[in-house]
Amino acid sequence: MPLSYPRPHRPNHRRGLAALAATLLSAGLLAACSGEDGPQRTVDAFLSGWRSGDLQAVGLVDTTGGKLPAAEVTREIKELSGELAATPPTLTRRGEPKVTADTATATIHVEWPLPGDTRWAYDREVRLTHGDDDQWQVIWEPRVVHEQLTKGDRLALRRDTGPRAGLLDAAGQPIVAPRPVVRVGVQPSEVTDVKKLVKDLDAAFKAIRPALVPAVDLADLPARVAKAQPGDFVEVVTLRDEAYRQIKPRIYDLPGTKFISDKLDLAPTREFARALLGSVDPAQADDLAAHPDRYVAGDLVGHGGLQGRYDERLRGAPGVTVLVERPAEDGKLAPTGAELFRREPQPGQPLKTTLDVAAQNAADGALRAEARRSALVAVRISDGAVLAAANGPGPAGENLAFDAQVPPGSTFKMVSALGLLDRGAVTLDGPVNCPKTFTVDGRSFKNSDNFALGPVPFRTDFAKSCNTAFAALAPKLGGDGLAAAGRSLGLEGQWDLGTDAFTGKVSAGGSPAEQAAASFGQGTTLVSPLAMAGATAAVARGRFEQPKLLVDPAPAKPAAAGEPLKAESVAALRTMMREVVTAGTGSALKDVPGGEVYGKTGTAEYDDNPAHTHAWFVGWRGDVAFAVFVEKGGASTASAVPIAERFLRALPAR
Repeated sequence: MPLSYPRPHRPNHRRGLAALAATLLSAGLLAACSGEDGPQRTVDAFLSGWRSGDLQAVGLVDTTGGKLPAAEVTREIKELSGELAATPPTLTRRGEPKVTADTATATIHVEWPLPGDTRWAYDREVRLTHGDDDQWQVIWEPRVVHEQLTKGDRLALRRDTGPRAGLLDAAGQPIVAPRPVVRVGVQPSEVTDVKKLVKDLDAAFKAIRPALVPAVDLADLPARVAKAQPGDFVEVVTLRDEAYRQIKPRIYDLPGTKFISDKLDLAPTREFARALLGSVDPAQADDLAAHPDRYVAGDLVGHGGLQGRYDERLRGAPGVTVLVERPAEDGKLAPTGAELFRREPQPGQPLKTTLDVAAQNAADGALRAEARRSALVAVRISDGAVLAAANGPGPAGENLAFDAQVPPGSTFKMVSALGLLDRGAVTLDGPVNCPKTFTVDGRSFKNSDNFALGPVPFRTDFAKSCNTAFAALAPKLGGDGLAAAGRSLGLEGQWDLGTDAFTGKVSAGGSPAEQAAASFGQGTTLVSPLAMAGATAAVARGRFEQPKLLVDPAPAKPAAAGEPLKAESVAALRTMMREVVTAGTGSALKDVPGGEVYGKTGTAEYDDNPAHTHAWFVGWRGDVAFAVFVEKGGASTASAVPIAERFLRALPAR
């Protein structure tokens, strides 16, 4: 029997090639699905069309597979977006879509810009189907925009304002606090004679002191009363309690008047540093137009002064909530209660100042009876803290105390005398002639009321404020001596108080006549009350130190402290400034209680008419230096000095 052997195994090359081809084909199909013709291309086109509002390049179907017009989906996305429609989200695809047979799922990242530089971000899934036309189509449903949205929903925004921070005084207490007010109004049913009522109310309001600014306008009151319901409360004005009490006997029993007691956030008085602090008011049309991304109607906005400059710090950051709204039975949108996103409001940060309530009240009170534009600044000598910045009548928000640019008149003899003493050009008791007139290069200089003293000690020239003596001494200062003396007291410096301030411009060089005029504060020299208060404090202290207004936030670049002034020069200058009060032009202050008063009067011509003059007084008592300015005030002894007296009598000694 023949032996049989098993047939050797031979590989089936044809079958292997077929399998390899199938594998390659499958890989190719998968590559095609995730390549140029894959679902990611459709996803990217959908995201681009969502943002641009044009989905014509995208195939769209509903959850049942029915085709949807691109315009219909575009409209629905816009409707779902609601209040966010004007600011479409940033849309990006995360990775490659996941493909299972004829369906795919893509993850997208949605990031909406919200008010207040806020971003609302989340991930969503987009489902796709592979259609009969071999194209991928997006399965559209409201959940694509957000998982909690259904057809008819709308995204809505709610803005939540945090508490506005306050301005703090030197003691860290709020300057603005709840204070009693009275809302004065009229009930139409009880008015017997509206014309007489208007006349009586107008007379009463005009009797309030200090005067109401702006004045109460009653022109439309008759029309408002006629239009109102009989039992309505037609509000006329809201008065501080102290103002109301002034006129209560005149208006309380007038037929038709009604009164409601309330509290409002207010400064201690109507005048309290009003120009420096600014005001807080409901957002105005200009605010909304200039900053539509920052304010909405009803917001409180700082205007002018520190309130305006530091508005963003004080108001903080509003919160924002994204809500879902849905049409109610009446067709109007109403919240569903669903909150999709929330950022809590951030409270404002307070602003701490150096203002002293007692000093500010004294300064405001001193200017209260002044009908002319005027200012008073008080600075603590020991550390330069601004204790008070008061302004008299003038345009709302005008801070003459810090911003005025006016000639200093004879108060600048304080600076000239320091320069002359530093150079050894004069001594306290050395004689300096004080003639009735003195001529330089054809320009004649004279003294107030044309007085003459003859040869008298320099201290007497200073105390009596002799212009001609200083005009004659001007050459001894040299071309830049006056400017150098002024700079040693901080004038012309780069001050950083955290708000605008004019630090002065001192005449330098110029003709002999200009130098003569500059020696007693005329010519081209200009200052502000703050600048002169700072210079006066430097004389009292013995060195310049920049006035300070803000403690928190502290200014970034305050001026460096000056070098110590020459002790012998400062001692002599202080002696002369004391004699101004004891035996000179400021003698009305010699009986002011609370300690010795030092000072210098000033009358400054502001045009070519010698009769047109501003009035000044600068000085100090104890630890408080101050400057008083009265625009067109005439003789300082008749205007500025009485204001200084009222201030010092009201100011607690310190």
